[in-house]
This record gives sequence, structure tokens and C-alpha cells, in this order.
Amino acid sequence: MMTTEDRNNPLLSRRQFNGLCASLPAVATLSGVPALAAAEGARRSVKLPNGTVVSALGQGSWHLGQDRHPAAEEEEALRTGLSLGMTLIDTAEIYGGGRSEQLIGRVIAGQRDRVFVVSKVPPYHTGGDGAARACEASLSRLGTDHLDLYLLHWRGGENLPGVVAAFEALRAAGKIRAWGVSNFRVADMEELFRIPNGDHCAANQVLYNAQTRGIERDLLPWCEQHGVPIMAYTPLGNGLVKDPTFAKIGAAHGCSAAAAAIAWTMRGGNVISIPESGSPAHVKENAVALSLALTPEELQAVDAAHA
Repeated sequence: MMTTEDRNNPLLSRRQFNGLCASLPAVATLSGVPALAAAEGARRSVKLPNGTVVSALGQGSWHLGQDRHPAAEEEEALRTGLSLGMTLIDTAEIYGGGRSEQLIGRVIAGQRDRVFVVSKVPPYHTGGDGAARACEASLSRLGTDHLDLYLLHWRGGENLPGVVAAFEALRAAGKIRAWGVSNFRVADMEELFRIPNGDHCAANQVLYNAQTRGIERDLLPWCEQHGVPIMAYTPLGNGLVKDPTFAKIGAAHGCSAAAAAIAWTMRGGNVISIPESGSPAHVKENAVALSLALTPEELQAVDAAHA
């Protein structure tokens, strides 16, 4: 997966960015998006460019449907998340060779209208009518007639104007409600926005956590300026569930280190965090982040530990 760790000429330093987040009032506006860095108890949400409001905390599925846990347990984990307000579920056609989408299809059956479903198409399936065929296959596996958000999974030599045109055609046909991208850097986003209708991009899904903060230098401010929400995958990084700084913050709020680490990714109001879990117990821990706001002092502590 791509990050922007190698970018130079920062627009905002990490401390400046956290300082901006900490200084936001309970209801502020950044590019027309409510910045919900508010008091605990208020569930966080993010508004997409088309006006749709989604939960700022969703559920990933990269490893689901691949026998890491019993299928019934993974399905129960997703259902638990939905019941706790984690109503966005992210998947992709390549996850488990489609098994992730099939598992999610079983979970959303009978409650499709309360779930915001995101899937992705790899660049090698976008040539000609490939995106349309890939979308139909994903819809079939998911057991639904539309996707709420369809993403290009990464840059890979695809015809980007052709992909945008295909996505727009799928949107016009009602097969998808919105489209976006994943793993795009600033240069990729700038190229996208020069394409006709490229500015219809509804989200950019990238790697982001307290250990991997390169996007704060350029991509995160760029997307904020252009009204494109970020979706943060792997928000728990490598071992943040046992990180002493987040454990201390979690203890102060009566929650887990994982919840504190996830809440940290959502602190600015323009990030949707999508942790993955096949365990209902872990999902319950993660869900606390939906209404958890870190204090300025806690944000400073994270900066000191993960600068």
C-alpha cells in the first residue's frame, strides 16, 4: 500500500495539525464538513461531497471470509458493529477472492437500507467495460442492487479518464451512489481533478494511523481543502492496541487503547476510520471511539510518542 512518507515541503507540521484539531469548537466547519471534535457522547460523522452523512467509524474486511475466525463469528462481529453505529462496511473484490463480499452479503441481508457499503475495483479490471462487469460481480456477491461507494483500489497503469467515465456511467445507471479512489497521493489527486468529472471523487482511502502520519504533510490538507474525505485503513497500525500512550489515554476514558488510537485518527472531522475485526468483543471495544474525543493534552502526548 502507498503512503506519502517520502513527501517533502510540508503544508502543516504534525504539531500544527493536532493543534488545529484540538482548537476546533464543538461544531466547526472545514470545507463545509462538520468537524465533530466535540464532547464525548456525540457520535462522529462525516459528510461526503454528495451530501450523504456517514458514520466516521466503519468496519474493514480485508482478512474476513478467509478462515481466520469461524464465519459465524465474523458475521456476528459485523452485525455487532452495525448495532453500535459502525454502519459503514468496506470491502473489495480481491479480499479473499470475493469471499469477503459474500460474507458481508449475508450480514446485510434484510438490513441493507441501514448499511453504507463500500467496495473496490482493481485497476486491472477497469479496461473497456471491465469496471461495469466488476461492479456487477461485486453486487452479485453482496446480494444488493447498488453500492454506496465504489473505489479504484490503487493506481496501476489504468486509463484514469476511462475509469472516471465508467464510474460516472455506473452512477447514472444507479449501480453506485458515489465513487472514489484508494491509495492516491497528492499528484494522483491533482491529475484526477484535471479530468472531466474527476472532482466528483467522494473519498480517498489510504493508510493512516499514529505510526504512519505522512499524509498530514500534504494529502490530508489537500483533501480537506478540496472537500474530499479520507478513509483511514489500518488505523491500529502495528501494535497500537498495546501502545502505552494510548493505553494511558484509554484508561483515563475507561476504554481500550485500541479505541483511543482509532479516535485519534478521527480527531479532525474529515477522516472515516475503518478498523477490521472478526471478534464481536473487539468490535465492542472499537465502537467506543465513535463518541470519544481526546483532549489537547492527550493529543500532545501522542505527538511526543509518535512524532
